[in-house]
Amino acid sequence: MKQGDVVEIQIVDVSESGEGVGRVNDRVVFVPDTVTGDRIAARITHVKRQYAHGKLLEVLEASPHRVRPSCIVADKCGGCQLQHIDYDYQLAAKENQVLQALKRIGGFAEPPVAPIVGARGNFAYRNKVTYPLGVSDSGTVKAGYYRKGTHQIVNLNQCPVQDERLNPLLAEIKQDIQDRGWQIYQPESKGAREPGARRTGVQIVVTQERDLGVSDRGIPKPKLRNRQTVTEVIDIPDDRPKFRHLLLRIGRRTGEILLTLVVTDLNIPDIEGQAQRWMQRYPKLVGVCLNLNDRPTNNIFGTETRCIAGREYICETFGNLQFQLKGDTFFQIYTEQAEAVLDLIVDRAGFKGTETLIDAYCGIGTFTLPLSKRVKRVMGIEVHSASVIQARANARLNGINNVEFRTGEVEELLPELDMQADIVLLDPPRTGCDRAVLDALTDMQPAQIIYISCKPSTLARDLQILCEQGNYQLDLVQPADFFPQTAHVECVAFLSKSQVTAPAPAELASI
Repeated sequence: MKQGDVVEIQIVDVSESGEGVGRVNDRVVFVPDTVTGDRIAARITHVKRQYAHGKLLEVLEASPHRVRPSCIVADKCGGCQLQHIDYDYQLAAKENQVLQALKRIGGFAEPPVAPIVGARGNFAYRNKVTYPLGVSDSGTVKAGYYRKGTHQIVNLNQCPVQDERLNPLLAEIKQDIQDRGWQIYQPESKGAREPGARRTGVQIVVTQERDLGVSDRGIPKPKLRNRQTVTEVIDIPDDRPKFRHLLLRIGRRTGEILLTLVVTDLNIPDIEGQAQRWMQRYPKLVGVCLNLNDRPTNNIFGTETRCIAGREYICETFGNLQFQLKGDTFFQIYTEQAEAVLDLIVDRAGFKGTETLIDAYCGIGTFTLPLSKRVKRVMGIEVHSASVIQARANARLNGINNVEFRTGEVEELLPELDMQADIVLLDPPRTGCDRAVLDALTDMQPAQIIYISCKPSTLARDLQILCEQGNYQLDLVQPADFFPQTAHVECVAFLSKSQVTAPAPAELASI
């Protein structure tokens, strides 16, 4: 097999990245935009020792799980990977992904995986979207997700997975930026530039030479002339303010909307006036903010955010509490699914009201604050200082006084805590827990560990470490679909020191 070969493949599975999986001559081949049951023709694009990647050329025989995508750019946009798969099979594939990770990586022979909690609405669910901005070949402003495997923006005027109330703002605010003539940020590196992008500026250095000229006999001519010679061409930076990203956040229950624009300079001509016009145009828009990011980095946000109209947060209801959510702090993308997991934790943990709970990676207190109503004392740990400030504000907003929040790395603070926890809640990033966190839990020996994860492979790795010495047993892993139409899956795992495995709950109905 070599790059460029055209092969016929029977797709037999879906990988954790959402690609169809098949085999050619005992080599695994991954092909995007395919699903189990497809028979396809594909062109090989990359070949490794044990596997290869291919590009779909033709569906020779369609799987019964294949459907027509709802979005016309689904095959190009990198935002969704599974729109061509019917939703029931999306759920089955994700549940199997969790099961296989626990077997292969975690070493659990019979993982206690409950049926996945599906979403009642598998479109129009995202409460937050962040779009990079770019310039098309024709010079128009575009916003959207990156094309699969590239940094080229697929232009969108609406998106089927974002809350549909955000669609008008996406198209119209993009047009307003263009009509204003405001500049769009272009990455400096040549390989990352959008097609058709030009240099930010050019300075041409010209040398003036006075040429008297000479006659054929060597006598100076009476007429003088100046001759210009280009001696150097220098790129010069364009220091005008530029727009990098457009962020929209909405309260699913309140309908309040916050607009945040990531820019390279806060001094944008008449931005306050335009912000007021946006506030008048969109009655549910409660605030417009600018976030300053003037560094050549892939990070979306900088450290400074300024509110230029309205307020810097939206209000949202979650877990029977009121939350204030800013643009640059983390909150679960699918509000209703996150609340279903919260209810599961409450039902499963069996709180008595006397417990001490540590919520590691607590963010703005999404789970910390609702659970504080069920226990005696809570400690939240979070590295993002702005989130801790917001968590404390949300605690005051709801009159909660049995919660303490500390700022710092979990792997540094958890081993130093002078408190004994009955329950530890973990909700780390996709990379999972640092080994120091797992070692600290082994030393602390809480009665229960509840682990929320958005990546089955790192969850399985960490569960193996927690269980391998026999201190903990895995009682239940509950997958939940927080990201319909994408390959991502959320899980909550319950571990206990008890030597008797708790019975698995009855199958949870889709919400």
